[in-house]
Amino acid sequence: MTRKKVKLAYITNDSTRKATYKKRIKGLKNKIRELSTLCGIDTCAIMYNPYKSQPEVWPSPVVVQQILSKLKTISEMEKSKNMMNQKTFLSQKITKVAEQLKKHCKENWENEIT
Repeated sequence: MTRKKVKLAYITNDSTRKATYKKRIKGLKNKIRELSTLCGIDTCAIMYNPYKSQPEVWPSPVVVQQILSKLKTISEMEKSKNMMNQKTFLSQKITKVAEQLKKHCKENWENEIT
């Protein structure tokens, strides 16, 4: 069964907005947990809740502190090493696909000759 498309707009009804917030936060935590499990990486989240005075942290305040401490110790050069903007990403993808296409065409041409 497909879901209907949600119209992204501010929810004016307080109880509906709060219920939606809780559901979305639960889903977000689940996605973060899955990402951590599937990719074997440390993940955490800090969420500012409009209904509480303190931000909500996941998975725990101690783990979040450890991850943030680890992040602070990484040099700026190391942090930016694997970062890329959209233009760089697309350029690399285009180059890779062009090389694959060239290889595929060469293989087909060689197969036709023999």
